[in-house]
Amino acid sequence: MELPETDKLTDMMPGQILARGVSRHLASHGFATIEEFVPSRGLRVDVMALGAKGELWVVECKSSRADFMGDGKWQGYLEWCDRYFWAVDQDFPVELLPDGTGLIIADGYDAEIVRMGPESKLPGARRTKLVRSFAFHAARRLQCLRDPRLSGLLNTD
Repeated sequence: MELPETDKLTDMMPGQILARGVSRHLASHGFATIEEFVPSRGLRVDVMALGAKGELWVVECKSSRADFMGDGKWQGYLEWCDRYFWAVDQDFPVELLPDGTGLIIADGYDAEIVRMGPESKLPGARRTKLVRSFAFHAARRLQCLRDPRLSGLLNTD
């Protein structure tokens, strides 16, 4: 299967560049990731990561001070994950980020977990719903990559 060329960072927005590095790093730790995942109506997380044991992490990518200051919904994401992280580049003023959250320093090629987010285990029913949704959306996105004309017929959100 031939996939589209996705190594051109110049075609990506700053947050997408961070998300790519985060996804690569988490993959090296056994996680599968989906970018722009909707855990619940009205919420869209930058990266949702699913670990082999069913753990779910949310990573919000912030490319600038203004990007961070304009984010008023992040606390609503806490109830949709076991751990929550911010991903920023090495020049981001990390003192702005709230205590009690994880921190990842990233670029377009890799990332490093600098501070592990505290664990707050999801209730079983919510975890089951999220894992099913993750699997469904991952399969749909792969299907649309294989058949680009199909994407216009399917709702991939």
